Amino acid sequence: MTSWVLGVIGGSGLYDIEGLEHPRWVRIESAFGEPSDEVLTGRLGAVTLVFLPRHGRGHRLPPSAVNARANIDILKRAGCTDILSLSAVGSLRESLAPGDFVVVDQFIDRTFAREKSFFGPGLVAHVSMAHPVCPRLSALALAAGRAAGARIVEGGCYLAMEGPQFSTEAESALYRSWGCDVIGMTNMPEAKLAREAELPYASVAMVTDYDCWREAVAPVEVSHIQAVLAANAGLARNLIAHLARALPDHREASPIDSCLDFALITAPEARDRAMIDKLAAVAGRALGVGRPAHAI
Repeated sequence: MTSWVLGVIGGSGLYDIEGLEHPRWVRIESAFGEPSDEVLTGRLGAVTLVFLPRHGRGHRLPPSAVNARANIDILKRAGCTDILSLSAVGSLRESLAPGDFVVVDQFIDRTFAREKSFFGPGLVAHVSMAHPVCPRLSALALAAGRAAGARIVEGGCYLAMEGPQFSTEAESALYRSWGCDVIGMTNMPEAKLAREAELPYASVAMVTDYDCWREAVAPVEVSHIQAVLAANAGLARNLIAHLARALPDHREASPIDSCLDFALITAPEARDRAMIDKLAAVAGRALGVGRPAHAI
């Protein structure tokens, strides 16, 4: 059993969490380039919280420029045990209205311009993504959302598109025909990289619009998204606070904590030393090397 260190990846307006004790911004270096920003650390009750603005403070980075590898790497270096993602999405279902929250349980990844793995030539691994989110953390996030007063739905399939443009009507209709429930630009490859880093991951998607498939509603525009996000920011902050306070006193191990035991395929004698050094934070346990930690 260990203590919880909850990593939160989200947008502006979410890190002004009431009750966060001893808040401070900390810069953490990554072996995978520049992360989106510094992390905001503090204590929320008995839980250490580490918040990372996904697009950088002031929303400087478009989705394709977010260095998800560096982001997950620094959260692992900060000692995070679990990651909660909060992100804006469009709805592909009549029943999911702007203002609703969805605890995502599946993904379809349609991104194509992003680095999607920590591993590569010299050290190969294939993690399972059949069940891409942590059921324990997702259930806790669902309960926290309800306690915060959000209209929140359990389960949904998230279509990750490259962006930064929004969908065409034909694309939106196609994704609906595939059975997708929400559409966004940020949760992939973030969820895949969290799994490679042996970090349980949960995704709470905040519906801001109906994409462009609903003929009775004007196509999505940034101004509409910002208005709904502003209205939901308080609920999202309350969800984080309720989640932190609802976490058990001690964190029981998750199967995700050791998933690389079943994923590494390169023989130990064939592994590239430079790759091992680069992966010391995200895969140090499985590779038998010390993990560089950052004091927070």
